[in-house]
Amino acid sequence: MNTETTTRLQRRDDTEFAERVRLNQSKLRAALKDDYDFIICGSGSSGSVLARRLAENPDVQVLLLEAGGSDDVPEVRDPIRWPANYASERNWSFLGQPSPHLNGRRMPLAMGKVLGGGSSVNAMAWAWGHKNDWDYFASEAGNDAWNYQSVLKIFRRVEDWHGEADADYRGSGGPVFVQLAPDPNPIAPALLHAAACAAGIPTFSGHNGRMMETEGGASLLEMRVRDRQRLSIFRSYTYPYLDRPNLTVLTHALVTKVIFEEKRAVGVEVVYEDRVHRIGAGNEVVLCLGAIHTPKVLMQSGIGDEAELRRWAIPVVEHLPGVGQNFQDHVMASCIWEYKQPLAPRNNAGECTYFWKSDAALDTPDLQTCQAEVPICSAESAARFNAPAAGWTLLPGVIQPKSRGRIRLTGPNPLDPLLIEDNLLSDPDDMKAAVTAVGLCREIGNSAPLRPYTKREVMPGNLKGVDLENFIREAATTYSHETCTAKMGRDSMSVVDGNLKVYGIERLRIADGSIMPRVVAGNTMAPCVIIGERAAEMLKAEHQL
Repeated sequence: MNTETTTRLQRRDDTEFAERVRLNQSKLRAALKDDYDFIICGSGSSGSVLARRLAENPDVQVLLLEAGGSDDVPEVRDPIRWPANYASERNWSFLGQPSPHLNGRRMPLAMGKVLGGGSSVNAMAWAWGHKNDWDYFASEAGNDAWNYQSVLKIFRRVEDWHGEADADYRGSGGPVFVQLAPDPNPIAPALLHAAACAAGIPTFSGHNGRMMETEGGASLLEMRVRDRQRLSIFRSYTYPYLDRPNLTVLTHALVTKVIFEEKRAVGVEVVYEDRVHRIGAGNEVVLCLGAIHTPKVLMQSGIGDEAELRRWAIPVVEHLPGVGQNFQDHVMASCIWEYKQPLAPRNNAGECTYFWKSDAALDTPDLQTCQAEVPICSAESAARFNAPAAGWTLLPGVIQPKSRGRIRLTGPNPLDPLLIEDNLLSDPDDMKAAVTAVGLCREIGNSAPLRPYTKREVMPGNLKGVDLENFIREAATTYSHETCTAKMGRDSMSVVDGNLKVYGIERLRIADGSIMPRVVAGNTMAPCVIIGERAAEMLKAEHQL
């Protein structure tokens, strides 16, 4: 059978399966139940994993709720078009409060509002996080199931790695297809050479595995793209099970509250088809709504700081002062060069990355730079520097930030807006690291291996001292890695324990990036997959599934 015939047959099979999914989900939505065994709130990188793993048992009824709509649109499926999602209905488009640390600016905080959540709108980078991150999680939780050696086994099990074989670190045959950027834009391998020549940053055959046990390095990007199509976590995990009778997915379904009987979660309130539904959960409710909406729903359900809840006349179910606290994100600046001759972007338009330390005494890389094959910067810096249409970017990010923010309610109603005090760059050490990161980018970007692709440096140029700091405050954006607002741990500000159970509450867990005690050193999609896998293991064990 030739390749053309195989492709045609695969397309026919895909079309037939898509029709089965459509008919099955239409039937399940039309006969929406009053109760399910498990209700999963949020279809992002953790929720999609958890829904799939629970639905693997045909005797378990699972309801997956998503406030956004379908992911079957060109801007999601085509990896080169991912930036278009940020100006669409697939982005919650949150804004931080005006901040003196950003020269009075409000930071745009993107989060996916679509099936697949962030994995359907992000830049598709697959990064594990550093060994020290996972060992820190385990220490904070008092649970070795979160340590690096434990999660490494999960990564090997879930990956379908298409790169240099490495049985000690990489898996094959799992649901998560991963490969290095194929046929990259020439500036990507040039950046690897430049990082080595200009800064002594070693090159690795992938930025996971061994590199995540070291002081850092550079690699072509490991990405979730195959045959020029995005592979979201929803598409890899959940979609193949949507023709089954025990997994119901509701889109445009906004979770507003967890329902309790005393201190026992028994269901959720959800706005669906213009009315409020109360749906019961026979076993458990799991919040997978992300680091902004998970604390919001907790607080509106009566779980949070008692004084804040009473301020809005919300009946207190459990006093947990850490809800909404500890907000973290990866802040980044922009260093842009104009192309000598414009080159078309390939894959996801950002095919190379490096991790490094701002201070050799640190135990974990605190800087990550991603390369973009197009100009990316804040609106303010674009206007100031007259950013060119044909340019390439290095995005120096601070990935072990000390700055902490918080999420607060502005009223008791589900549609009242949130107050997000991101506090990015509020800690002086973060600014110090950012200054080092920008200097490193300029050193690498202006080095000999990248000169064939460079007409001129556009920004920031040779700024120093206060001028450079002001540039960073003006240019700052984020990698959209919002995390840590319902942290796992054992202190008074922790929200969940090492089994992801909300303290003081029965049958309620959280499984998303909000449970991280600190944000991982790297992109957050892969760690959220691990959180979903660990949650599934815990639920299966407790409920003997």
